[in-house]
Amino acid sequence: MTARPQALWPHMTPVRNQGDDRYCTVSANGTRITFADGRTLLCATSGLWNCVLGYGNEVIAGAVHDALLDASYLSVWRYENTYARRAADALVTAAGAEQFGRVLFSTSGGAANDLAMKVVRHFFALRGEHSRKGIIGLHGAWHGLTFGAAALTSGDLGHRVYGIDRRLVTHVSPNDTGELTRLLQQHPGRIGAVVVEPVIGTPALVLEDAYIADLLRLREEHGFLLVADEVTTGFWRVGPFFASQAWPEPPDLIITAKGLTNGTVAASAVIVSHRVAEAFVDAEAVLGHGETQAGTPPAAAAILATLAEMRRLDAAALNAGLSARLDTELAHLIADTSEVVATSGRGCLRAAMVRGPGNSELDDDEVAALVAAIRAEGAIVHPGPSCFQLLPALVYTDEDVAELFASIRAGIKRYFHEH
Repeated sequence: MTARPQALWPHMTPVRNQGDDRYCTVSANGTRITFADGRTLLCATSGLWNCVLGYGNEVIAGAVHDALLDASYLSVWRYENTYARRAADALVTAAGAEQFGRVLFSTSGGAANDLAMKVVRHFFALRGEHSRKGIIGLHGAWHGLTFGAAALTSGDLGHRVYGIDRRLVTHVSPNDTGELTRLLQQHPGRIGAVVVEPVIGTPALVLEDAYIADLLRLREEHGFLLVADEVTTGFWRVGPFFASQAWPEPPDLIITAKGLTNGTVAASAVIVSHRVAEAFVDAEAVLGHGETQAGTPPAAAAILATLAEMRRLDAAALNAGLSARLDTELAHLIADTSEVVATSGRGCLRAAMVRGPGNSELDDDEVAALVAAIRAEGAIVHPGPSCFQLLPALVYTDEDVAELFASIRAGIKRYFHEH
């Protein structure tokens, strides 16, 4: 008879790992996490990709502490608060005030994707284009697991079981202009938005410059809104501050979360272009969305402190230096091992493609076993399709990088020796 499980039901965790102290965290500091089994491991995933400046930043923690004492809870539902006003102004400045003018706060990347889809559909309704409800996403993209975001996330994580409605959402292959063009031509005047991650998180697939140029051209031709989901790529993860700032033209909406508070407070935001925001102002339209914990003083204080810390620490330089180290170490890894055959990604969002005997791809269980072997050698990496992913914090030292790749090499040797 199976033992009665513990009270905590962790997300996306295999049943065999639930209740296991090897996967129960106790504390985290800098670039390391301590577990209930007593081990302290080097983290190469920045938490869930969100602690861009590492764990335990005292300035950010202090700002949240002060806000909790000053205004433990104030809302942006039928009210405003000065903390949220300042955070919104700072995000507009970071995104580019010449293009963006307003900020909607939310509480997670998934909820912010839901919110963005509401903005898109309401925007076109205000223009009398009521049939523009279709949303196009990219195969392989991850946008979250709330109902709207789950429809936009291309993988099947129980969509039929949970009744996820995809009737107004479809997906096309990334970097394939022809497929997108054909879909737009088949549904004239019905597509409200194309939503893309500048670097698709799994497996760190970069959208090519030529494809971005085609997206911008097709936006002009077909009239849809272009949404950049920068939940992962923002806050100097891949460089620049938002990856879409390197595009020839900006998107209409930017979705941000994860690094937004350095992982300290549940927060996300949708940064809205002047053109889209002004349609609501001109019509005196109220967007049908609200969240109890969105835009609270602690969340806003964390956002402001994270932005200040990125300036103080020169996050742009940190990104450039760490990215160069990753370039070098990943090239050496390919040269030194027969199992790592290629890498993908940009900046501090990378994936190392691994092959087994006969150049065979690893299935999900084999990748999990490889990640576990690397973990046994002292480092936490993220699993992907026949690959492992690296998203180290920008504050990684040279010693951290050397230790990470020593653990990776030892883990690869351990896994393939055991198998």
